[in-house]
Amino acid sequence: MIGSLGGSLDVAQMVLYAFWIFFAGLLWYLRQEDRREGYPLEDDATGRFNKNPFLFIPPKKTFILPHGQGTKQVPDFVRDTRPLSGRRIAKASGYPLEPLGNPLLAGIGPGSWAERAERPDMTAHGDPRIVPLRHAEGFAIAAGQTDPRGLPVVACDGQQAGTVSDVWVDRSEQLIRYYEVALGTGEGARHVLLPNNFVVIRSGRGNRRQLYVHAITAAQFADVPATAQTGTVTLREEDKIAAYYGAGLLYAVSDRQEPLL
Repeated sequence: MIGSLGGSLDVAQMVLYAFWIFFAGLLWYLRQEDRREGYPLEDDATGRFNKNPFLFIPPKKTFILPHGQGTKQVPDFVRDTRPLSGRRIAKASGYPLEPLGNPLLAGIGPGSWAERAERPDMTAHGDPRIVPLRHAEGFAIAAGQTDPRGLPVVACDGQQAGTVSDVWVDRSEQLIRYYEVALGTGEGARHVLLPNNFVVIRSGRGNRRQLYVHAITAAQFADVPATAQTGTVTLREEDKIAAYYGAGLLYAVSDRQEPLL
């Protein structure tokens, strides 16, 4: 018989078997590769995890980081050892954590953040990617668009929290990432960043444009995490700032934690 390799095997059958073996190997490889970070998983109630996961965790691979930032090996098996600012509402697995202290800064639930690098995000040319408009040469608010500088920032309680003093632009994506908000006057004045994702520009009293923030109250703007350096925001600071406003969607006012029905 043409194509026969024996009494009960032929080329098509062997090709099919080879494809099955290849596909199984591909799935195994992909499932190993997606475990380079965040694994092995730990039990959320006891914290126990497999300390020798040789079967499903891939061998270490070295990645060369751009812009002279050195190299990084993963998996590195570094665990998140930060103390939790919260308590479990029940001992059984799967129950949520209840934040302790200021819930917007507890790092719990919608306010959680990752320990990203303490360096700014970079462009392909190695320059800081997100910078104030005053430092972004060649960038400007497009003609015919609302210039948010000088507009009031109104919080979810209807009170004015501050005034937009500048916008921070993403030089790689050509869009606004943050609004720089000036809070207070005199010695107690400070500037905080407000992510564009949490802002709605609308008309207020007298048809004057304003930035409305549903996430937090006006008083809570005072505790927004600050940047270590003026005019620069690191990857970790970005996570902390976004987490603060994200936590406000659940914890800013007590009514948001109650059931809808």
